[in-house]
Amino acid sequence: MSEQVKKPIGIMETVLRDAHQSLIATRMPTEKMLPIVEKMDKVGYHAVECWGGATFDASLRFLKEDPWERLRKLRDGFKNTKLQMLFRGQNILGYRPYADDVVDYFVEKSIANGIDIIRIFDCLNDLRNLQEAVNATNKVKQREGRGHAQVALSYTLGDAYTLEYWVSMAKKIEEMGADSICIKDMAGLLVPYKATEMISAMKNATKLPIQLHTHYTSGVASMTYLKAVEAGVDVIDCAISPFALGTSQPATEVMVETFKGTPYDTGYDQSILAEIADYFRPYRDECLSSGLLNPKVMGVDIKTLLYQVPGGMLSNMVSQLKEQNAEDRYYDVLREIPAVRKDLGEPPLVTPSSQIVGTQAVFNVLLGERYKMATKETKAVLRGEYGQTIKPMNQEIIDKVIPGEERITCRPADLIENELDKLEAEMKEWKQQDEDVLSYALFPQVATDFFKYRQAQQEKVDMSQADTKNGAYPV
Repeated sequence: MSEQVKKPIGIMETVLRDAHQSLIATRMPTEKMLPIVEKMDKVGYHAVECWGGATFDASLRFLKEDPWERLRKLRDGFKNTKLQMLFRGQNILGYRPYADDVVDYFVEKSIANGIDIIRIFDCLNDLRNLQEAVNATNKVKQREGRGHAQVALSYTLGDAYTLEYWVSMAKKIEEMGADSICIKDMAGLLVPYKATEMISAMKNATKLPIQLHTHYTSGVASMTYLKAVEAGVDVIDCAISPFALGTSQPATEVMVETFKGTPYDTGYDQSILAEIADYFRPYRDECLSSGLLNPKVMGVDIKTLLYQVPGGMLSNMVSQLKEQNAEDRYYDVLREIPAVRKDLGEPPLVTPSSQIVGTQAVFNVLLGERYKMATKETKAVLRGEYGQTIKPMNQEIIDKVIPGEERITCRPADLIENELDKLEAEMKEWKQQDEDVLSYALFPQVATDFFKYRQAQQEKVDMSQADTKNGAYPV
């Protein structure tokens, strides 16, 4: 190939966010990240994903760390590399829809504290749930020249998810003002030749850069990346080798070597990547020894492809059946999952829709009657509280589960009044920085517990001796 048609592929490194979220339950502390930041900054990555997703919750809840402080420290260390985060649309980084004023403020503070690229997704691919976050990012960009809104499509299978559907969604994403598109394959369901077809069609339909995110769960991810790159994808998500494969991403070094000497050559220095891998390897061994890294998540789960069900959803289902001494009903539940998914409008199986569909399928099988008991989350989906599904829901099931109840057809957040001032008032005694109100907004109890811990650390209080009920804090 001639010099003119060279197209170096970009790599987004996931080791500081999705890789450890996928392999060690998001438990990598900031202190493990900071010593290698300077070395990572020399690679030339397209971006480093280091924030958002489950890291915010895990930092506050389990690691007793301020996620905002983590972001600021990482921003200080990465002088030349863009930082990226994962954002759950109107749900931000929490588990319910928030008012627009909270979404706007979170986006503003994320960029102010160091984020360059915000990847925004919705579990139903309802673009109405993404528009406010895109608008907020674009407002900051217009004002300050920083901020990139990447809209992610949650990839799934099903007769409604045709090539025409994906192309149509790509065009709509461009129209809504996004800067780039991500195909987010949470379960590792995108196989190589489907990737060729999908990327080619989307590149013809839009001028926006396209990034591909997948997981190695089903064993096809590296081959999928190869075909996607040949079809014109711009960026792929990879993890440095000690935290690659299994339920994580393909290994960064392997993909760099794959494209070496081709028009897609990344130009990354393998010796620098080797030093980064050497740094993380002992930590991986430490996680294996402690049990934090379960060897089971490192294998190939072919059931993901056979049943079109994400691996995490399968393991959750098995544990539910074990609790009920009903493991012999495993295949009955597997057959029920597509039926429940169809009843609920065929949503992508990604958090939280995967848990909702899986749990309802277990109830339907074990109780011997479909929807004899419906979870509150199933009822919320049927009411439209999560947004609009790609297909109409089963009217018979609506009539059985929520008879006579009013259903939401508008954007769910349109029914939520501004809540920032109310949240500020609720947590003002703990506020030490503007960002604290956002931590409280997402996780009120967890954040309050963290604020108490932070204050105790600052005052050198032994929390084991503290009488928090009566406000006595012995120093």
